[in-house]
Amino acid sequence: MAKPRAYLDWNASAPISDQARGAMLAALDLVNASSVHAEGRAARHLIDEARGDVAALVGAKAENVVFTSGATEAAATLLTPRYRMGRSPLAVSQVYVLAADHPCVLCGGQFPSDRVTVIGVDGNGVVDISALSNALARHDKGGGLALVAMHVANNETGVIQPIAEIGRVAREAGAIVVLDAAQAAGRIPLDISDGSADFLIISSHKIGGPKGAGAIVAASGLMMPAPLLPGGGQEHGHRAGTENVAAIAGFGAAAREAHAAVADMGTIRAIRDAIEAEIVRLAPDAIFYGRGAERLPNTVFFSLPGLKAETAQIAFDLAGVALSAGSACSSGRVGPSHVLKAMGHDGEGGLRVSIGPRTTSSEVELFRAALAGIAARRNAKREAA
Repeated sequence: MAKPRAYLDWNASAPISDQARGAMLAALDLVNASSVHAEGRAARHLIDEARGDVAALVGAKAENVVFTSGATEAAATLLTPRYRMGRSPLAVSQVYVLAADHPCVLCGGQFPSDRVTVIGVDGNGVVDISALSNALARHDKGGGLALVAMHVANNETGVIQPIAEIGRVAREAGAIVVLDAAQAAGRIPLDISDGSADFLIISSHKIGGPKGAGAIVAASGLMMPAPLLPGGGQEHGHRAGTENVAAIAGFGAAAREAHAAVADMGTIRAIRDAIEAEIVRLAPDAIFYGRGAERLPNTVFFSLPGLKAETAQIAFDLAGVALSAGSACSSGRVGPSHVLKAMGHDGEGGLRVSIGPRTTSSEVELFRAALAGIAARRNAKREAA
C-alpha cells in the first residue's frame, strides 16, 4: 500500500479540479474554433464561455480577455516598448519592476537591460513606494511612457503589494500599469475596474486549471501591446495561433470555482494559522518571512536556522510532504532566493508551505509529524556538536 502524501505546494501548481478536468475532457473532441461551420462554432462558444468566466474572476469585460499559453507569455507580451492606443502607436521607453518580482517580470520582458529599472522592497518584501515615486518623477517622458510592472502577491512569501498605492503613483506619472496577478487571482478579491491597473496577468494552473493556459486581462480594449505572436486573427488579433480549446475550457471552469472560493478564504487562513502555530511550537526559533505585511491567506514562508532549505525540503519529501524551497520556477533548481535577498536576507533560504481549498486535516497532520521529526533531528545534531 502506498504511503500517504501531503501536497502543500499550491503556489507552484494547484491540483487540477474535477470540474476543470471534466471541462477539458468534454472539449477534446471539438475542432478548430476559427472554423465557421457548426463544429467550429461549438468550439468558439466554449472559448467565449471561458472568456466570460475568466473576466468575472477579476471584474473585467469578456471582450478584454486574451488567452495565452500561460503567465510567462502574458508577461512577455505586456512588457514591451510597443503599444498602440487605437490605431496610433505609443512609445514606451522604460519598465519599472520590483526586486522581488517573479523572474518573468523581473527580467523586463522585451526591454533591453538598460531600460529596466528595479525598485527595492522593505524587510517584509513590500514595495518602496517612495523609491517608485522618485524613479517615476525622474522618468524622461520625452523618450516615451513609463511602464510599471509588479506582482500583486509574491509567489514565495505570499506578501500582498499595496496595489492601490502603486496604481496611484503610476497614474500621477502617466505610466501604464501591469499587475502580475498569477498568485493573487482566486485567493483575494481583484477588480480591474477599480483603476489600479491597465492589465492583469492570470495563470490557469495556479487556480486549479490545466498547465499551458493563461490570460492577459485589459481594463479596456483601447490600449493594447503589439502582439508577441503575430499571424492569424485569433484572439482579436492580439495573439495568433489556433486556440487550445481544451485547456481554455479547463481554465474557464477553474476560474468559476476560484471566483466562488474567494469568499471562503477564512477557512484556508485558519488552516494556515494552525500550520504556523505548529511550526512555532515544534521549532520556536523558526524565522518567518513577510509576517509583518498583509499576506495571502494560504502561504507560509519560513526557515529553520542551521538547516539549509534544500536539505529540509528533501527531508519533508521523504516523509511524504511536498512543499517548496522557494519557488518552482527554475526547472527544478534549488538555490538562493532572490526574493529573500531583496528583503535583506542571505541565510539558508526558506521553505514555502502553500495550501488550497482541498487541503485536508490529514495533510496538515502529516506535515506536523514530518516537522516534528526534522526538528528533533536538528536539535539532536545541535546537542552533539
